[in-house]
Amino acid sequence: MIHVSHLIKTLNSSIIVDDISFSVNEGETFVLLGKSGCGKTTTLKMINRLIELDSGQIIINGRDINQVEPEELRKKIGYVIQNIGLFPHYTVEENVSVIPRLLDWDKKKIKARVHELLELLGLDDSGFLSRYPHELSGGQKQRVGIARALAGDPKIVLLDEPFGALDPITKRQIQKEFKHLESLIHKTMILVTHDVLEAFELGDKICLMNQGKIEQIGTSTELIFSPKTSFVKSFFESFKSDIAEAFYTLNPGFAK
Repeated sequence: MIHVSHLIKTLNSSIIVDDISFSVNEGETFVLLGKSGCGKTTTLKMINRLIELDSGQIIINGRDINQVEPEELRKKIGYVIQNIGLFPHYTVEENVSVIPRLLDWDKKKIKARVHELLELLGLDDSGFLSRYPHELSGGQKQRVGIARALAGDPKIVLLDEPFGALDPITKRQIQKEFKHLESLIHKTMILVTHDVLEAFELGDKICLMNQGKIEQIGTSTELIFSPKTSFVKSFFESFKSDIAEAFYTLNPGFAK
């Protein structure tokens, strides 16, 4: 569904993304994992043309994204970011309705979709729709951000450190809700994170990046037990105790 080939991006003569290639299958959650500055967010933003690539190619559903106007491309791709990016002068209902309005949905359909998503995300009390972002907690803002990204029912959802600004308890709660959210089933997602446990819990496939390059792509099992480079081995060793707990929780049948 998404094919990235030989992607390169430079900034001020520095190579930010260095000749990377990967594919994401339909319905798969693909995680770009790595430390700050490794190129993962830049890679994500090139997929919906928030950043233009220098060279290489990105194909979505058989079509080169450079053949699609950026605004049209973004209408079909949900996007969730760490600082949420809600419009401060829009109510919750208006924020979630942005993409459906751009897609020219009728008002009745938009209202039904907004109510459906907020109910799924536990934000369905009667006065919530008319609140403004400054009246919301961090967890509520993040849920509204997710609802907004899903409102147009996109087949592709991009997530850039979506839970990074939340406190640990709220973060774990929303991650669990997110994983089982009916509106996300069968969607193709690319998630950027530096959180190894988040990558293991939410990702079907993980792409570990370092200094603009891909070190290894695989499942959590492959990355832990069959590291292809010394960097991969040392990266996961630094999270050894946390990884062990998460891995065996997610893989109860795997022998310790």
